[in-house]
Amino acid sequence: MSLLVLNAQHQIFYDRYEGEAERPCLIFLHEGLGCAAQWKEFPFLLCQRTGCPGLVYDRIGHGKSSPLIHPRTNQYLHQAAVDELPKVVEALIPGQRIILVGHSDGGSISLIFGAAKRPLLLGIITVSAHVFVEQVSLDGIAQAREAFAQGKLKKGLARYHGDKTEPLFKAWAETWTSPWFATWNIEDLLPSIEVPLLVLQGRADQYGTPAQVDAIVDGSSGPATPLLLEECGHAPHLEFPELTLDLMSCFVNRLAR
Repeated sequence: MSLLVLNAQHQIFYDRYEGEAERPCLIFLHEGLGCAAQWKEFPFLLCQRTGCPGLVYDRIGHGKSSPLIHPRTNQYLHQAAVDELPKVVEALIPGQRIILVGHSDGGSISLIFGAAKRPLLLGIITVSAHVFVEQVSLDGIAQAREAFAQGKLKKGLARYHGDKTEPLFKAWAETWTSPWFATWNIEDLLPSIEVPLLVLQGRADQYGTPAQVDAIVDGSSGPATPLLLEECGHAPHLEFPELTLDLMSCFVNRLAR
């Protein structure tokens, strides 16, 4: 098991995928209840198709990384983007060109990271990313809470997060549904993003509407391609893996040339 020591309190679990040295590294950023393992074989397949090396890791509080020790604030995604992710990049792939692939929370983190105009960042792929809070998100979380209380969702998450499962779920659900998070919004950062974007979302996403895609595409300064997948929910890379691989690999290969 590969662990990166961030500081005296935190360790990050990570895994790598081999690729051609001259190609950019794909960094996969998981969803709010996710971890590296929950991407399943998708990162390997995308790296294989593009020839790019890859990096996946569990954020603090997730999977095999250290547990959460502080309550979350409305800046928790910013902290992951401007503190944790840069430290991981600098420690594991310093000086290497990168493309971010972020799902849900990971997509929001990717956008925040991109707004800082990182010189080695070539592009960003978001999958079901959020830039503001919607009622559909809160409704989806309410359904997830019910499923967690009934045990099915909790059992599934426990396979990946172990004894961190309940604290992680509580942190995620309580943060997004708290009154102090209702005004969370990162649209003001979007004009600072100049790298190319591929913005994917399912039309049947239970946590967001196409308004998220429109805001990202309209708000960013660089070229942005919106793609809404029909009859698809919150995880296109798992629900329609072949189609998602085709779309992402075309985007990556254009940037990597």
